[in-house]
Amino acid sequence: MPNTDIAISVENVVKSFATRDGKRVRVLDGVTFDIHRGETLIIMGGSGCGKSTLLNCLIGEYTVDEGHIRFQTKELKEPVDLCGLDEPRLNNLRKRFGILFQSGALFNSMTVAENVALPLIEHSHVDPSIIDIMVSLKLRQVHMLAHRDKMPSQLSGGQKKRAGLARAIALDPEILFYDEPSAGLDPVTSAAIDELMMDLSKKLQVTSIVVTHEMDSAFRIADRMVMLDRGRVLRIGPRSDFEALRDADPDRLTDRRDQLIRQFLNGASRGPLTDTEGMCEFEKLIFDTVG
Repeated sequence: MPNTDIAISVENVVKSFATRDGKRVRVLDGVTFDIHRGETLIIMGGSGCGKSTLLNCLIGEYTVDEGHIRFQTKELKEPVDLCGLDEPRLNNLRKRFGILFQSGALFNSMTVAENVALPLIEHSHVDPSIIDIMVSLKLRQVHMLAHRDKMPSQLSGGQKKRAGLARAIALDPEILFYDEPSAGLDPVTSAAIDELMMDLSKKLQVTSIVVTHEMDSAFRIADRMVMLDRGRVLRIGPRSDFEALRDADPDRLTDRRDQLIRQFLNGASRGPLTDTEGMCEFEKLIFDTVG
């Protein structure tokens, strides 16, 4: 019997890319973790750690070299491995996803309402007479109904994110993916987007996977957090574990890995991550860590 508490299971995922000289570089190196149904999971880490590549693997944009990504949606009797699906079945599974891209990714030639209507027109059997009503409902949920007839060029950065989120929830997905939702936003707008994400997660009862390096946002919205570095899982656990590390006295931390994570969480310029000896040791810790 499948574990119905697990929405996505990531097992030993490896992804590499070819360099100009023909060599292959592993960007993801044996990534393993589970995503629980209904939770908000933060995927975080420094630039180049592999978090964006992992997101693209989770949504099927990239094919993995090795490993499995198993989805358990409500209508499935047993988990389906995304890595083994052909394009038609993958597209059918994607209908259970909603994705908010970093820029909002709105079509500039369409109004806000037309952007939100597009998934309903392309991927549902909703009667055309009902689509406009559904669009209004989705825009109301993200507090954008008053802007439905505007073009994307007339929107602020925060409004574009809200419109993109309305489009992401148009098909009532079970799983929402967020790619750097706070990027490019001022602190007040970022906090407002975080509040909206938490509100939607609660009301829609969706599973949310958020890729970010913005720690203020991460600690506001997370149920659990996973930290990546050099393509491997350094640590995964509840938000409280990472809060304890963030707030810990560095002189009391004896585990080198804890010291490294604490420096990252606090954005400190000095520490084991940024000294030469620490960098070498950090690479060893990553190599020895089992995801």
